[in-house]
Amino acid sequence: MAVTYFKKENYQRKPEWLKVKLPQGDDFKDIRDNLHKKGLATVCEEAKCPNISECWSARTATVMILGDTCTRACKFCHVKTGNPKGFINPEEIQNTSDMVKIMSLRYVVITSVDRDDLADHGSGHFAAVIKKVNLDHPETKVEVLIPDFGVIEEFMHKLAEANPYVIAQNLETVKRLTHPVRDPRAGYEKTLDCLKFYKKHYPHIQTKTSLMVGLGETWQEIQEALEDIRNAGVDIVTFGQYLQPSKRHLNVEKFYTPEEFNELKRMALKLGFKFVASGPLVRSSYKAGDFLDYVEANP
Repeated sequence: MAVTYFKKENYQRKPEWLKVKLPQGDDFKDIRDNLHKKGLATVCEEAKCPNISECWSARTATVMILGDTCTRACKFCHVKTGNPKGFINPEEIQNTSDMVKIMSLRYVVITSVDRDDLADHGSGHFAAVIKKVNLDHPETKVEVLIPDFGVIEEFMHKLAEANPYVIAQNLETVKRLTHPVRDPRAGYEKTLDCLKFYKKHYPHIQTKTSLMVGLGETWQEIQEALEDIRNAGVDIVTFGQYLQPSKRHLNVEKFYTPEEFNELKRMALKLGFKFVASGPLVRSSYKAGDFLDYVEANP
């Protein structure tokens, strides 16, 4: 198995396999222009995701709700942090439904910042958005990438009872690196407990998590994390390369090769996951609709 390491001063010099073309094509431009006319925005565009053209062409997109300010400050994430002081934009509910219509989405991923400032951690608003999309677009599958809601069962029930197709919460990294990487209020066991909860109480809903690699983890630690994830009953796992969003964030310790991502996929499939996405540019919601294709092909 090939291993590629980079000298300290070259960590952020990306290898060839991480270079992608700029978004292009009439289809992409038409969708973008229609969204802008309505004053709507996707995470895909705001985060300058390199996979945007590919996902939009497959009628998959990611929407962020509950504002743009996160109450947590993970060391890998470029989202703005602060205290939103309880503000929620009620128009997000209708706007999300409008976005699904404009983009003719067959699969939508709804995610959010953490909102520890809210009494219910935002679970009620999240549920309202899911219900609206399900009502207006019954043909569209809804995946949610959610906060831990403080691991409070009342709030987790509220989210799940809105009946999303997939519930995702990201473990992000191996156990040893959790608190150098994630906010102190997040936790390795916390995320596993959430994933166990949803699978126990709502077994018909698929569960999903993601791991970033390149933060200094070992192969043995990845194996142990995968075993913990599978023991939590998780159905889907994804692997992607960590990329440093700014100099203030954690350094990349290693760029994994495409061959190594193939090995990660083999490791996960061997443990019995239903579906695995693994690659340098894979993100939690990258081509999320591929799971739908898999289910339809394997009834």
